[in-house]
Amino acid sequence: MQHTELKVGELARRTGLSIRALHHYDEIGLLKPSAHTASGHRLYTAADIARLSHILSLKQLGFSLEEISGTLGRADFSALRVVELRLQRAREQLAEQRQLCERLDAIARQLRAAEPVSADDFLHTIEAMTMFEKHYTPEQLKELEARRQSMGDDAIKEVEAEWPRLIARMQEEMAKGTDPATEPVRALATRWRELVRAFTGGNPGIEKSLNTLHQQEPQVARRQGRDPKLMEYVGRAMAALDAPK
Repeated sequence: MQHTELKVGELARRTGLSIRALHHYDEIGLLKPSAHTASGHRLYTAADIARLSHILSLKQLGFSLEEISGTLGRADFSALRVVELRLQRAREQLAEQRQLCERLDAIARQLRAAEPVSADDFLHTIEAMTMFEKHYTPEQLKELEARRQSMGDDAIKEVEAEWPRLIARMQEEMAKGTDPATEPVRALATRWRELVRAFTGGNPGIEKSLNTLHQQEPQVARRQGRDPKLMEYVGRAMAALDAPK
């Protein structure tokens, strides 16, 4: 490695770490400087800086300081493996940020074409983004985004417009006391299932995440008109569809 010796203040300035953090790493034996000045000030060599890079990489991967110390002290420790793990995480974060940019860009296009948007609409948009990232894996979000692009904005708008009508028709049948096993409700349940599959692509993992979202975020389901009684009614209709004839 290139010969480099930095005092603690210079290392802190160039890495963005605090002097206090570097002192703490020294005190717990995680990063001890290899040299000192004649007056006793810490001097960090190129090897120390490489070790600090590994410490920060493992820390960003979720390792505790104790776990980092144990990992770096192992005889089979591989600096290359640490860099590869950090590179993999950086690529995942880049993909997540790209997906976020695409979603924000889609929202911006909608806002440019729409009437003035209320604060509630903005809050609902933010909530929807948060809910998606909470209940869907990065892989599922990537698959959903690919499906959105393949369907096109017009087809998505048609589906979004059909959902309220379908929910209203299902609510009407429930209010009338129609048996969910009868043909009118079965037909609505069939279309309900088709719209769900248009969203999930038939992926059972995405469908499970969707159901979890509705169960754990009841405020979202309520705004869509999917109250528990209606969903129980729809469930009975779905069961009737799956029942042997």
